[in-house]
Amino acid sequence: MSFASSPASPAPEVVCVGESMGLVTALGAPPAETETAALGLAGAEGNVAVGLVSAGHRAAWASRLGDDPIGVRISTELTRRGVDLWVATDADAPTGVMFKDPGVESSSVYYYRRGSAASLMAPGFLDAARLAGVRIVHTTGITPALSPSCRAMIDQLFVDARTAGALVSFDVNDRRPLWTREDAAETLTRLADAADIAFVGRDEAERIWGTVTPAEIRAHLPHCGLLVVKDGEIGATAFHADDDPVFVAAPRVEVVEPVGAGDAFAAGFLAATLEGAGLAERLTAGHAAAARVLTTHGDLPPLD
Repeated sequence: MSFASSPASPAPEVVCVGESMGLVTALGAPPAETETAALGLAGAEGNVAVGLVSAGHRAAWASRLGDDPIGVRISTELTRRGVDLWVATDADAPTGVMFKDPGVESSSVYYYRRGSAASLMAPGFLDAARLAGVRIVHTTGITPALSPSCRAMIDQLFVDARTAGALVSFDVNDRRPLWTREDAAETLTRLADAADIAFVGRDEAERIWGTVTPAEIRAHLPHCGLLVVKDGEIGATAFHADDDPVFVAAPRVEVVEPVGAGDAFAAGFLAATLEGAGLAERLTAGHAAAARVLTTHGDLPPLD
């Protein structure tokens, strides 16, 4: 097993670590009834990498794929969108797949990812030497939910990223079907509180931790260097050290489908972070990136 890219190549600014899957979207009717569907790809970390490239930055996506047509589809599409691939191919485990029933208010999703190639990631998948020169390492709460080995890998990734001199960015991104609320609450608290930059939705924080307001979420995660609390169509609040929180209202947009907006927000915010922008500018950039995805049916920003 080996990575698709050479460690000798110049380091990307951001490395996004996590699973991407084949995405089957029902068209015209629910999955149980439709006779037509679209095949694409989905995965929070891959989405963020695409968003960063779209914003003019160099980003890599690191994961494992099965040696199968869905894996080829994912790697081909991410490459087409300018993302560097740090991918190991597994001949014995498949690429994960998800089915989506899209809606304006929310979309129903059905996962087929147990035993996937990505779920077999383990400590040592990336190390400090591999991450040398990278400015930000980004991952989400989805990855530690995939398997015990993935959870251990994320713990080690935090250590190795910092050893390499990179900031650790973590999006809580709770996926209820993947684990119990109790397991999620403990692990996501620990990881988000240890991150240099953490993103969390106000609604998901209330669901997991029982915290209702952005201030309560900050009190729950007091050690996180920079905490961003997203509150849907209302706006987002950033908490940095002991500074006063910064709030930026979300722009009004005609929502076609909400899936992927959180990933786009993270990409816009991280891109502005790389550019040295202030907190209000970073939040504004996050909102603008999210708006582009909210007005389309895809998880990814449209190609210009």
